[in-house]
Amino acid sequence: MFERFTKPARAVVKGAAEHAERAGATVVTQEHLLLALLDREDTPAAAALRQLCPPDRRPSLVAALAEARRRAGMSRADAQALADLGIDLGAIVARVEETHGTGALAGDRKDAGWWSGRPSFSREAKTVLEKSLRVALARKDRVIGDEHLLLALTMTGGVVAEALADHGVTYASVDTAVSGATTG
Repeated sequence: MFERFTKPARAVVKGAAEHAERAGATVVTQEHLLLALLDREDTPAAAALRQLCPPDRRPSLVAALAEARRRAGMSRADAQALADLGIDLGAIVARVEETHGTGALAGDRKDAGWWSGRPSFSREAKTVLEKSLRVALARKDRVIGDEHLLLALTMTGGVVAEALADHGVTYASVDTAVSGATTG
């Protein structure tokens, strides 16, 4: 599958691994893929992101990702499901952080145990890579570009897709932006 990735798409995958390494994470996540996409310039995904989530709104997007990480990656739907069971996720996070420090549930602690030094990809990140192939095939594209990675992120669900949608970056809006860029 990776032989079908364009140079920009490969750069995103490499950039995601670098983001994970800088954060001291043992796995590359969907969040790292998004952060690597946000680093790109002059690619279809970069153009779509610039149009849909201009640079001045990006700190808000990154903050939403950090807040979700602080909640152990729980989405609003997860929090609502727990609330329906009478469990207050905010209270749990506060109690854990009171005992173990801010960000204790983030799962990105550098002292989290043995690590080979090279992050692997989480199941969710691998799903994004697989879905990018499906997106490319559905669009009848011969290669997988960074735009396919962005489209896959929007349709995979979870906190990254939620944060993107909150900032106006949905599958439909990215599809329109990418299609408009290629036809215009």
